Amino acid sequence: MAKLSVKRGDKVLILAGKDNGKTGKILVSYPKENRVLVEGVNIITKAKKPKSAQEKGGIFKEEAPIDASNVMVICPACGKATRVAHSIIDDKKVRTCKKCGASLDVKAKKVAKKEKSKPKAEKQTQAVKTDEETQE
Repeated sequence: MAKLSVKRGDKVLILAGKDNGKTGKILVSYPKENRVLVEGVNIITKAKKPKSAQEKGGIFKEEAPIDASNVMVICPACGKATRVAHSIIDDKKVRTCKKCGASLDVKAKKVAKKEKSKPKAEKQTQAVKTDEETQE
């Protein structure tokens, strides 16, 4: 059993089937079945009988799972459908875009932003020291 390269919350492009070319957000992933439930894709109709007097019966439309191999992640940075690469950033395995190299994981983005802000603060303190040294 292979792991899925897509996670809940990812924006994906549908590659095959009746909804080919549509995009949607992953609502649920089923790794054991290698399937994902995508918002607004693979709509099926189900007939439902009322269980009690308060419930309503009828024909309802809902999403059905599709195979995970039929979806491709859309990179939030470059906006293109891309394959998923795995790289190690700060001793953590992170999903990255094959096209632009940006991180696909939300948690990794937060870590990367924190790291970027730290060097700027250090540069500012160094600039202040040099100003003080020049005044003396």
